Amino acid sequence: MLELAGLLMGLVMGGWLELSFAVEVIVLGLVLSASISLLYINYQDLMMSVFGLGLGGDMMSVGLIWLSMWITLLMLMASLKSGNVNSWFMSLVVSLVILLLGVFLSMDLVWFYVMFEGVLVPTFLLIVGYGYQPERLQAGLYLIFYTVFASLPLLLMVLWWGSQGCSSSVMHLINCVEGGVGFVLYLAGIGAFLVKMPLFLVHLWLPKAHVEAPISGSMVLAGVLLKMGGFGLIRVCPLFVSWISMTSWFWVSLSLWGGVYLSLVCLRQGDVKSLIAYSSVVHMGLVVGGIMSLSVIGFMGSYILMVGHGLCSSGLFCLANITYDRVGSRSILVTSGFLTLIPSGSLVWFLLLSANMAAPPTINLLGEISLLGSILGWSSMSLVGLGLVSFFSASYSLYLFTSSQHGETMGGVGGFEGFYLSEYLLLLLHWIPLNFVFIKSDLFVL
Repeated sequence: MLELAGLLMGLVMGGWLELSFAVEVIVLGLVLSASISLLYINYQDLMMSVFGLGLGGDMMSVGLIWLSMWITLLMLMASLKSGNVNSWFMSLVVSLVILLLGVFLSMDLVWFYVMFEGVLVPTFLLIVGYGYQPERLQAGLYLIFYTVFASLPLLLMVLWWGSQGCSSSVMHLINCVEGGVGFVLYLAGIGAFLVKMPLFLVHLWLPKAHVEAPISGSMVLAGVLLKMGGFGLIRVCPLFVSWISMTSWFWVSLSLWGGVYLSLVCLRQGDVKSLIAYSSVVHMGLVVGGIMSLSVIGFMGSYILMVGHGLCSSGLFCLANITYDRVGSRSILVTSGFLTLIPSGSLVWFLLLSANMAAPPTINLLGEISLLGSILGWSSMSLVGLGLVSFFSASYSLYLFTSSQHGETMGGVGGFEGFYLSEYLLLLLHWIPLNFVFIKSDLFVL
């Protein structure tokens, strides 16, 4: 069913883009090749099935690959109106998809590192080449320096393991590392993924990149790139079980209280995109806490929340961009009273923001309940931090909705058209899987 949906989505995109036949064939070929290759993965087997060349996958790889393909096609739909869709833009998108497939299908750490770092190049070019403000150069530099600086120790760790005669395969490294590893290697192994997620204190690159990026850059950043950090962290956790069990108190505390602080920062934001970006950091903090609890339900909840957040946050950035096209400003004060101007658009805002606060029946609810159970099972002392994060998540979501949709409209705002049918379709293609995947939530347990 997913293969058919992906192929139909590609056909729709090919017709809407009205680009050259070669570009259309490339897009359809990517969708079809991913669909066929994923058929070879036995989803009932928790072990990785090997494709060869250091590639393999399991159900977590399948879900994140389909999230990547889905967000990429929606990204193309959202970029149509901006006029950025040309052969150069399409080449960036195609290269980004290929690198993401390489990341989520990697069993070899060297292969994973190359793909992990390669994703930065098209993302940087999207932000710098298609951003709106002059500050996009600074945002691109923040992105590069934060992530590359944290990734170099990971490369040194992989090279050191190779010099010790250990295979770079993840399954063989577990057998090679006996009795724990050094603390420096432990920090090198998880540091790159914590920055990519990003964890509180190393998160400053994300709001800058989101605010300055075009709609395509914001969607792929929120929808897919943050998930590479969680995916890598889950993959390397078996290598550092002893060190994580000793230091989990620090990571869980930092993620929870960092989430509380950034939730208060969200309540002070006047920029719609900045508020959505900071809320992404809050949700990724919960993902870090669930992974560091080293429980099966924590891993499951982290995976579910990553998929749900990818759809929800991408849809919110689409809404912010549509509002910016109408009003010409991202300020919450300028967009106040939007309910009287476009009531149906206000309904979509409510649906996606309710998903952002983990309202039923979204899969965000299932993910947050799983994470609450895993972190509370790890320590009952975390109840205060979890309660505050959950409360403030609802608070800043309701703050964004009431401030932007209710109240009096500013003078001079108005006289624009409502949402187009293609924009409703784009937003519904975010919201429908976010809610209806809940029916088939047993796939996440597998």
